[in-house]
Amino acid sequence: MNADARRRVLNRLRRAQGQLAAVIKAVEEGRPCPEVATQLAATSKALDRAGVALVSSAMQDCLAGPEASSADAITPSDFERLLMMFA
Repeated sequence: MNADARRRVLNRLRRAQGQLAAVIKAVEEGRPCPEVATQLAATSKALDRAGVALVSSAMQDCLAGPEASSADAITPSDFERLLMMFA
């Protein structure tokens, strides 16, 4: 994964981490269900987007050509399995 893709994934994960902290705090404080559910949905979406960014980066690396490491190669069935995790 190149440095820019890694930065984007980490930013999304940090955003999800902050949102999860807000969910935990809202539950601890007994906040209304709709408020907690909204925060939880945002956390879930942030994690999904991080996963998609990660898979997208892997696809781009795979398509980069022969200079890509064969040890890091991902088969089409691997891609399908990875993408289905976010469906």
